[in-house]
Amino acid sequence: MGDRSEKGSGKHKRRTTIAGDAVRAHQVKRGGAETLRGQVKEKEQRHETPANKHNNHRDAGDDAFSCHKLQESLLSSNSGYSNYRGVLNWCVVMLVLSNARLVLENLIKYGVLVDPIQIISLFLKDPYSWPALCLIIVSNVFIMAALYIERKLSVGSISEGTGTFLHCINLAALLFVPAGTVLILTSITPVGGVLALSVFTILFLKLYSYRDVNKWCREIRHAKARTLSRSHSCPSVHKANGTTGYTHVIYPANLTHRDIYYFIFVPTLCYELNFPRSPRIRKRFLLRRLLEMVFLMQLILGLIQQVSPPLLPVPLQVPNHFIWLIFFYWYFHSSMNFVAELMQFGDREFYRDWWNSETIPYFWSNWNIPVHKWCLRHFYKPMLVKGVNKLGAQLAVFFLSAFFHEYLVSVPLKMFRLWAFLGMMAQIPLAYFVGRFLRGNYGNAAVWMSLIIGQPIAVLMYVHDYYVLHYESAAENTAA
Repeated sequence: MGDRSEKGSGKHKRRTTIAGDAVRAHQVKRGGAETLRGQVKEKEQRHETPANKHNNHRDAGDDAFSCHKLQESLLSSNSGYSNYRGVLNWCVVMLVLSNARLVLENLIKYGVLVDPIQIISLFLKDPYSWPALCLIIVSNVFIMAALYIERKLSVGSISEGTGTFLHCINLAALLFVPAGTVLILTSITPVGGVLALSVFTILFLKLYSYRDVNKWCREIRHAKARTLSRSHSCPSVHKANGTTGYTHVIYPANLTHRDIYYFIFVPTLCYELNFPRSPRIRKRFLLRRLLEMVFLMQLILGLIQQVSPPLLPVPLQVPNHFIWLIFFYWYFHSSMNFVAELMQFGDREFYRDWWNSETIPYFWSNWNIPVHKWCLRHFYKPMLVKGVNKLGAQLAVFFLSAFFHEYLVSVPLKMFRLWAFLGMMAQIPLAYFVGRFLRGNYGNAAVWMSLIIGQPIAVLMYVHDYYVLHYESAAENTAA
């Protein structure tokens, strides 16, 4: 019994000893590594000089109490800082205060000159005669002529050459008939003439696009193409029984009164068989745009009457530019979005970031997107296809723009001074100079200077000549 117990206990002791040896061996290895690291550290400490000890203590103190680091000033170009929103707000505040000071000085010196009756009298010399409105109503004749010419072309009743000739007559009449009427009739005021000729100019561009797109569709049909390309047709939203679905109108099913008058009223100059459509009319959005239109128009008319009479010896460049900025927002944002929302027209890109323009061409191609799209689609690219080089096509675009600027100013004023035409053509050398010698912020500043100084000078030249022609001669006759 005792011997057996001793054997058992010996076995247990042996197992315990083997396990303990393994643990002790692991501890020895671990302790040896720690001992080795400690010896290395002690050796480093023994070889450390007093100077090194002083530097180490100083670095530790500097890290604990340092408040400086390697960095650039915020206004340096290498800093990478770009948030200047506060500076922009300061510029807006200074702009408002400077113009408010000018208006306040004007009110103190000349009193309130705003007269709503005078505004109404600009449109109506005779309360029973509305010549400008009657002229705009007559424009429906040219719209119907374009539609029926296209209908005849679609069924082959007339040849392409005959159709082109009839379209040319119709488009030429769109420009010259209202211009002749404005020049002959003395009852049409300059403001009424500007409104009427603006409507006819827009109709000219729209009907030109209408003729081009339908011609392209006939060419595709004659080439036995069953569907229209994406550049000529895109899906539009139509409501049927309260649901929304996408359908396509195929040529010649688009040659209807409904289709052409929808195109006439939507805020675009480029015709398509199927326009992008918004699913519904947002009433709150519509109301906001309407309130903006009413308020800003009253503000524009008040500023024109109060700040810009030709007899007042005030610097008119800034008020003129300020009125132009308000007009841009009123027309391209408030008015166009109002009409687009009412017509459920989906493409709302009426302008781009022209205020960031660093070149003159960038400004002219981004501040009025409908006109830019029309020039690119119906004038610039067709000229390139016909073999005209890019420079020649660009010069032709500027020449066309200069013609319409002069047309919309000289004819209503009934005097031809070519200031608007020359102002537009002067953009060509200015564009070369800015693009060649100025870059970045300097180019943007040059664009703004041309807007602040160039446009008001052309406007003031017309105001001066109109005043001398009508009021000064009348005053001399009265004195005599």
